[in-house]
Amino acid sequence: MSTTDFPPPRRRGILVHTVLILALLALFAWSIWRASSAEVGPFFLGYLLLSLAAFIPLPFLGYRAYALLRANYYLDRDRLTLRWGLRVEELPLSDIEWVRPASDMPAPLSLPPLRLPGALLGRTRHPDLGVVEFIAADSRTLLLIGTARRVFAISPADPLAFTRSFQRAIEMGSLTPVAARSLYPSFLVAQAWQDSLTRYLWLSAVLLNLGSLVWVSLLIPSATRVPLGFDAFGRPLGPVLPERLMILPLVSIFLAIAGWLGGLYFYRWEERRVLAYLLWISSALSSLLFLIAVLFAVTTPV
Repeated sequence: MSTTDFPPPRRRGILVHTVLILALLALFAWSIWRASSAEVGPFFLGYLLLSLAAFIPLPFLGYRAYALLRANYYLDRDRLTLRWGLRVEELPLSDIEWVRPASDMPAPLSLPPLRLPGALLGRTRHPDLGVVEFIAADSRTLLLIGTARRVFAISPADPLAFTRSFQRAIEMGSLTPVAARSLYPSFLVAQAWQDSLTRYLWLSAVLLNLGSLVWVSLLIPSATRVPLGFDAFGRPLGPVLPERLMILPLVSIFLAIAGWLGGLYFYRWEERRVLAYLLWISSALSSLLFLIAVLFAVTTPV
């Protein structure tokens, strides 16, 4: 029996995640633009908080959309592999005790609290099964995989075909014994942290952004007005209140987070790690440039 893949239903989840990401990106860009032109006061602070609220869910939604695109369930004579983004669970067929639809359970199965269409992820507790880990996209096609350690809830697009293939694999028997394996996204962060160059680049970006944020916070009470931005001829625009400088470290932090996440994506492959280093170097350099921009803003005569 060759390896057979049973992907989860993706279309609805990808559509929902794409709409949410685009809406939050538009809200983030709009709030930053409004903050750059608003008078200092409640509206200025409100726009900054709104930009922060719009940005925070973006990495979370982006990863879930990426995970759904890469999600799949692979079945062969030796193992069942559940792959969901950076989450990988390999279950030897000999460890699987039973497979049944979630609808057959006498007690209803509670779904994870932080769920979206295309992203049923997390753990819940069932009165009969104990801990159930969801690696699924759609509650309408849920199958339960029972092992001695834990029960997994998955959602192949064709549950009947999956169940038949599983029964056939059990009847044919395993060719070679395999060990169970669990990988979590946090493992990648820990692995990258072991690299001295990675640690240096991450800490550089953190310290530069933290220093920029603290410096601007200390400058605001003592400064009067500062130039912020240039016209089409490269000349400084009119001076503004110093509170506007807070936009610079905030944008720098947002870009650094985006670069950090992008670097983690490429770091998974040995042959692509140079791209991860380039992104992390760019994040550190951009943080330095934003710090220099603050320096120019407070030292340029008005």
